[in-house]
Amino acid sequence: MLVGFAFLSTQMPSGTSAPTEVSYSEIKALIRGGQVGQATLEASAIVATLHSPTATGANRVRAITPQQPDAGLLPLLEEMGVTVTAQEPRAPSALISLLPWLLIIGFYFWLSRRMMGGMGGGMGGGLPGGIGDFLGGRAAKPVKPTRKVTFADVAGQDEAKREVSELVEFLRDPDRFSKVGATVPHGVLLMGPPGTGKTLLARALAGEANVPFFSTSGSEFIEVFVGVGAGRVRKMFEEARKQSPSIIFIDELDSIGRTRGTGLGGGHDEREQTLNQILAELDGFSPREAVVVLAATNRPDVLDPALLRPGRFDRHVTLELPDKIARRAILDVHVKDLPLCHDVDLDQVAAGTPGFSGADLKNLLNEAAITAARRSAADITPEDLDQARDKVMMGTVRTLAIQPDEKHRLAVHEAGHTAVAFYNPGADPIYKVTIIPRGRSLGSTHMLPEHDRHTLPEAYLQVQLTTLLAGRAAEKLLLGSVSSGADDDIRRATVLARSMVARWGMDPDIGPVDLRDSEDHPFLGQQIAQPRSFSDQTAARVDQAVISLLHAAEAQALLIIESHRDPIEQLVARLEADETLDLPAIRECLGPNDTVTPFVKGRAGRKQPAADRTR
Repeated sequence: MLVGFAFLSTQMPSGTSAPTEVSYSEIKALIRGGQVGQATLEASAIVATLHSPTATGANRVRAITPQQPDAGLLPLLEEMGVTVTAQEPRAPSALISLLPWLLIIGFYFWLSRRMMGGMGGGMGGGLPGGIGDFLGGRAAKPVKPTRKVTFADVAGQDEAKREVSELVEFLRDPDRFSKVGATVPHGVLLMGPPGTGKTLLARALAGEANVPFFSTSGSEFIEVFVGVGAGRVRKMFEEARKQSPSIIFIDELDSIGRTRGTGLGGGHDEREQTLNQILAELDGFSPREAVVVLAATNRPDVLDPALLRPGRFDRHVTLELPDKIARRAILDVHVKDLPLCHDVDLDQVAAGTPGFSGADLKNLLNEAAITAARRSAADITPEDLDQARDKVMMGTVRTLAIQPDEKHRLAVHEAGHTAVAFYNPGADPIYKVTIIPRGRSLGSTHMLPEHDRHTLPEAYLQVQLTTLLAGRAAEKLLLGSVSSGADDDIRRATVLARSMVARWGMDPDIGPVDLRDSEDHPFLGQQIAQPRSFSDQTAARVDQAVISLLHAAEAQALLIIESHRDPIEQLVARLEADETLDLPAIRECLGPNDTVTPFVKGRAGRKQPAADRTR
């Protein structure tokens, strides 16, 4: 603003009052009329001082002269006896010459403050506001939660809570530990699948200890400028030390903590410098500093070994997918504010969601609430929960124009899965079967396991293989041909059979040898350099054993379907008519369960992620 004022002041003419602007013709008329006593000629204008004011009260008038010089102006002025003075053209001031550079520099600083201020809202650290915010990042200030989170909000992770509960006492009273020479781990690594509550557990620890909570993600340290990430790490740890006792939480640690010097094309300078700074900060803690660093990842296998050595992230807390009892506890936490109908059975919901994480269960209840609100209901019914479960597991209902012959084939296919699972005593209990298209599947058979399995017996895995191939077997036997509808069944059965043979050693001829194709490596360079540890002849034997196992499972499915052909055809007709059948309706068609012939060729397999069979 001062620059603009100075610029304007240099451009204002001297004098007590500004002249009145008139036309050039009018000022010549005033000269001819003898009213002008003095005239000043400027570069592109003429200013006339009058003998007496005009009707408007102006003593001085000014007019812009034509671009083409008026040859008669000076003779006219001399003829009328006007005193003429000429003003030298004003040279541009130094300020005007510097004005473009001042504008460019001002725009640069304005843009820098906006960009750097938007990238981080942290501490200034003595630097200009935007630069300090940029180097500090969002993690340089403790997070202020909208509500206090405690261990009561973390359901289904009792083992993990016990692992970190002793840190609460340390953060509340660190002097009590230091007096006796006790050193509590400063680095705790939370590991587990996505959605198991790693971030929630970190917030609950800060809430229980009532200490400042610095939360960030590993990706926030990475910028296009080399060295910015390391600077942000330093500032975050400095601020946490100032406010100790405190907690630092780094989510997605694997984004910056991957093993250094691996992969094709070299490393990432900024990522490795940031990792080195984190390692240095973890080493820099003194035994008396009450700062705990929590980090979360679902890929602990890719972390640099230097992060996991004693003195850094030496305590590892694993959060597993919840079992049936834990799922019920998680449901109890999330239904506190939901209007559930009196006949909702949360035990059944927990049993029907194997493989669900805490985040999945919360999403399930939210989808049920949305379904209830869509029909303007006052509470959530079991039907809402059932529809939400189907939507979460398989997707929304699709409207497809299915031809009658294709609908009949779908009913035969799903009836085959249902019948083999129903008549086989080792299978999980049937819950329902449907031929309504959802997501990528055209139909599905749902089963509810009676309990969660941690080890899978050979007989149970044989039943899983037989059930997977039962849809294709029903098409072959009842329709005389097969279709592409068994694509997902064949893929899952093949993966299961290969795991049984190559991983768990349940083939009597090959034996207990690890013959999996390759390890899961996070780096392409390691995967390319990893040699296969068995010969081509052994690989061919594995392939043959897998093929034999799949043929035996299909033969078993054909045997069950042929032995109960009439009730299965009744199930097909009922399924075509109603499209969805629950267990009582299935029992009406298939009758009592009876024992089947033992599996032709015993093998074992891999645990399925959920007790569902979708196509």
